[in-house]
Amino acid sequence: MISITNKPIDPASILEQVSTPESGGVDIFIGIVRNLSDGKRVQRLEYSAYVPMAEKIMAQIEHEIKEKWEAHSVALVHRIGGLSIGEIAVVTAVSAAHRKEAFEACRFAIDRIKSVVPIWKKEYFEGEVKWSAGGEG
Repeated sequence: MISITNKPIDPASILEQVSTPESGGVDIFIGIVRNLSDGKRVQRLEYSAYVPMAEKIMAQIEHEIKEKWEAHSVALVHRIGGLSIGEIAVVTAVSAAHRKEAFEACRFAIDRIKSVVPIWKKEYFEGEVKWSAGGEG
């Protein structure tokens, strides 16, 4: 499951989608908007993306995961638009027969998303706005 969405992300739904009868382990990473960045108070965030390219690259990441690990199912979901403190920005989930594969693949997924997917973050601080690549922070 690959998705860029402007709607709130439901981790329980994603967990249900990646769970399979063969899976002894499901690892899920949930990235949440925090209230501090670089020592400054964050008021809110705004994510934007070049959606067709982002989804294409996320599909490539899913393919990489399935080639490197015996993953049963993969979900990569990133939110765009305005987000408040405490809201979910990104979820990666991987199911596999064993926990080691699920953990490693899920970590790989979030690291790859943050480093190669064209998603940009706009942070709103008191009196300041800062754009950054989604991979920062």
